Amino acid sequence: MEWSIMFVFNSVLLGVGLAMDAFSVSMANGLNEPDMKKGKMSAIAGVFAGFQFAMPVIGWICVHTILQYFTAFETLIPWIALILLAYIGGKMLLEGLRNSDSEQEHQGLGVRVLIIQGIATSIDALSVGFTIAGYGWLMALTAALIVAVVTFTLCMAGLKIGKKFGTKLSNKAQILGGVILIVIGIEIFITGIF
Repeated sequence: MEWSIMFVFNSVLLGVGLAMDAFSVSMANGLNEPDMKKGKMSAIAGVFAGFQFAMPVIGWICVHTILQYFTAFETLIPWIALILLAYIGGKMLLEGLRNSDSEQEHQGLGVRVLIIQGIATSIDALSVGFTIAGYGWLMALTAALIVAVVTFTLCMAGLKIGKKFGTKLSNKAQILGGVILIVIGIEIFITGIF
């Protein structure tokens, strides 16, 4: 492929497709923590964007170096995403149910959970390395950068939407956020297997 408007357009579309899981998880994070500050929102969106940048690049490198190992790992991607998101979502759901009777305090999103979310929502982007395998190194980096920018933008929007509804949903937000994460994990699993 050559540098063109079509290359940029395809990369933006790829970014939108890949960012949908991160967008949904960002909404769940906003629901869970409606008083989140802009700096933390930027950090969360940045982590998701960073993973969405790194995974296609890693996939591209795998395609160009260790293809046989990558294809064996690719079958595990839906399972990994399901396990990680079901774990985090289940934990949020249980905490929300335990605290539904009492006044719920929002603990906030920890670094460990954020990293797990970032991996779980971007692991399918490894297979994008196959899609961009025909690109040169600079084009692959540019495509991954466009994906990251799109992801960052959509995650910021998701966080803002989640915060708005999180304030309105009060103590039910953590339950809804947990359910959303579990559903996203199941969706990634089903589309990855079938």
